[in-house]
Amino acid sequence: MKPDFLTVVLTSVGLAGLLLALFVPTTPQVTGGAKSLRGNSVYEVTVQVRLVPACSAGPSEDSNQVVVWLVPTKPGQAARLHTEPRYRIFQDHKMFQPRLLVVPAGSVVEFPNHDPWFHNVFSVFRSRRFDLGLYEAGAQKAVTFDRTGVSYLFCNIHPEMMAIVLTVDSAYFGVSDKTGHISIGNVPPGRYVLHVWYENATPQVLEGLQRTIFVGDDNRSLPTISIAPANEIPMTGKNYNSEQPTFVGANWGRR
Repeated sequence: MKPDFLTVVLTSVGLAGLLLALFVPTTPQVTGGAKSLRGNSVYEVTVQVRLVPACSAGPSEDSNQVVVWLVPTKPGQAARLHTEPRYRIFQDHKMFQPRLLVVPAGSVVEFPNHDPWFHNVFSVFRSRRFDLGLYEAGAQKAVTFDRTGVSYLFCNIHPEMMAIVLTVDSAYFGVSDKTGHISIGNVPPGRYVLHVWYENATPQVLEGLQRTIFVGDDNRSLPTISIAPANEIPMTGKNYNSEQPTFVGANWGRR
């Protein structure tokens, strides 16, 4: 008996559909799942910092910025590359702006001159030694900060100018605001070493604040960090001594 024509057609169509289902990926479902995984795999880590003055003469207001960064402890767990390929410190009204800049190691920092006169940028500290020489209004020069540490920046014709570039070995960092709040975004779950830097704190105090933490669903808000400022005057371009540099809280950058 000959097979029914409709049955043959349906069977053929069903077979073709089965083959198509085997070879064509279910894109909508996979994409949706990937978004869900990405959403659950990173966290916003928050921390509150508090300055506990060791004496009545505390640091100046513009130095009240505390930096916290997280370095992964797992071998091979490299921190993600920062999304911003270049950073800038402007020379404007005989000032470096911003005064403090934190960058991951390997970052390029540009120094555009927005003033109507010549400027210079130099640093003699081991974390990054350089001298850009004099350059005119509207010009721009750049430096790659490829070594972790603290770099104090000066202008050799304007002693009132001073800035700091803190180079860290991580893409997970934050700087405290006026209320002492720090937020570090897009941190994957895992174990990290927490580092702290503050301009007017001794290396001993900063090393004592270093500790291992775990970032996860129940560990996204860290305990308050209390810092005792040193009883010394933070470095400026006016009190800087090029023959024997003396500065507070930056010895970590000279190693």
